[in-house]
Amino acid sequence: MREYLLGNAAIARGILEAGARVVASYPGTPASEVVEILAPLAKKYDLHVEWSVNEKAALEVAIGSSWTGMRAAAVMKHVGLNVAADPFMTLAYTGVRGGLVVIVSDDPFCYSSQNEQDSRRYAQFACIPCLDPADPQEARDM
Repeated sequence: MREYLLGNAAIARGILEAGARVVASYPGTPASEVVEILAPLAKKYDLHVEWSVNEKAALEVAIGSSWTGMRAAAVMKHVGLNVAADPFMTLAYTGVRGGLVVIVSDDPFCYSSQNEQDSRRYAQFACIPCLDPADPQEARDM
């Protein structure tokens, strides 16, 4: 059976299929839908899902989980990456153990944000690989 998913739903599916154990985020459109999809499924998939006090804390929760060997994800909107810049920049040289994906949703044309920002430049600056999916299928697969 074929199922059609929007980008955030496809990302949530990919997180589950990859075996992530921890997902932390701070609410902000266009990224908050990922956690809203995962939260009701947390018990079924033995997944810790949390809304953190800000994006920096969310990324630090995910990094700490990864250091203990768990697969983790941090989810935020593009301006949230500014808030999480300190741990993001040091992540390049501290590394991870269990695997970590930082999901950043940019907001072209400012539909729900105060500005436009290209978060791919943060990845380039931090020397961290950046995956830029072209469609929901690629987002799930990545």
